Amino acid sequence: MSNASRIVKANPDELPADIVELATALSRIPDEYRERIEPILARVVESTKRRRRILNLVQDALSQLRLDMKYLMFDLEATRRERDDYRRKVEEA
Repeated sequence: MSNASRIVKANPDELPADIVELATALSRIPDEYRERIEPILARVVESTKRRRRILNLVQDALSQLRLDMKYLMFDLEATRRERDDYRRKVEEA
């Protein structure tokens, strides 16, 4: 089994279908050509996995930021209500 096939079969869910198809096609070509192309495919696979990890990290960070913003907005509204209540009490006294 070729190096490219092992890379692709390790985590096929992480790779786009085009890369899986390319690796499959690469496994069918003669060894002399495949040996020259496999390192290139391995770099493409690694960069694709790295981009996917980075994208997941960015999505997680954005989700956390959205949640933090909701908490901040809630806190701001509560602070404004407290301020308004305090002003009313001061004006009434």
